[in-house]
Amino acid sequence: MKRDFLHITDVSADEISEILQIAKEVKAKLKSGEMYTPFRGCSMAMIFAKPSARTRLSFETGFFRLGGHAIYLGPADIDIGKREAVKDIARVVSRYNDIIMARLFNHAHILELAEYADVPVINALTDYNHPCQIMADIFTVQEHRGHLKDLKIVYIGDGNNIVNSWLRLAQRIPLHFVCACPENYTPDEATVAAARKAGLSRIDISHDPMAAAKNAHVIYTDVWASMGQKHEKEERMKHFQGFQVNDAIMAAAAEEALFLHCLPAERGLEVTDSVIEGKGSVVFDEAENRMHVQNALLLKIMGVV
Repeated sequence: MKRDFLHITDVSADEISEILQIAKEVKAKLKSGEMYTPFRGCSMAMIFAKPSARTRLSFETGFFRLGGHAIYLGPADIDIGKREAVKDIARVVSRYNDIIMARLFNHAHILELAEYADVPVINALTDYNHPCQIMADIFTVQEHRGHLKDLKIVYIGDGNNIVNSWLRLAQRIPLHFVCACPENYTPDEATVAAARKAGLSRIDISHDPMAAAKNAHVIYTDVWASMGQKHEKEERMKHFQGFQVNDAIMAAAAEEALFLHCLPAERGLEVTDSVIEGKGSVVFDEAENRMHVQNALLLKIMGVV
């Protein structure tokens, strides 16, 4: 039976632990120069409605380094849901490839793609969530802390797809997750409710970033206006004043707190240069780990391991 990875809740807590362990092992193999080519003879179609440097680089390079061949299909190649029906694209692309990775705007499109595809589908981002990013984030935290126990994660900024993915993770791994956001930019209500109903984690929505940051092990932020929201940037700038991650915010966090950002960052807006270049910043480890965790996810979803 084919498996898809559309949300973090598509895998169990045990499987998350297994994927993180696989990522650790695959990363070590690549760092050592060991030849490891489990995807030899396999092809992956990468469908991009929403472009991204890190997503393409991490998936394409990672799949290649493990022996596979990745095919980039940009917005001009497949205008998904517009030039051609999603269900038609799903069935055609499945005939040529062993797996599909898609980075889309409309979350309904990734669900339809998975429904009609005959091969596994990996969600590389939609406007609703970004599960591969959060898997890389939690892997990075585990690398630096050595464990995931008693973890307080504080996200400061827009209640966006990153936040929705953390809320999904909170249904699998116990943690204290706080979203500190302006009042009009709270995360998806149904996802917040589901995370709370799961009863595994503590979920707080705050409008006071300084208070939220107190004793946090991880401070996380993202751009205030994501792709597709740039026309709202001027308006958002007014509402997000006071939500910048700066030295004062990091000082309020726990000793040796980590700083995460999914990148690209708008330095001087959501985060200061001193924080992103500071001792607690692990953003470039986090960026690298996208490749290793995604390799592990691909191995797991394709049934190689």
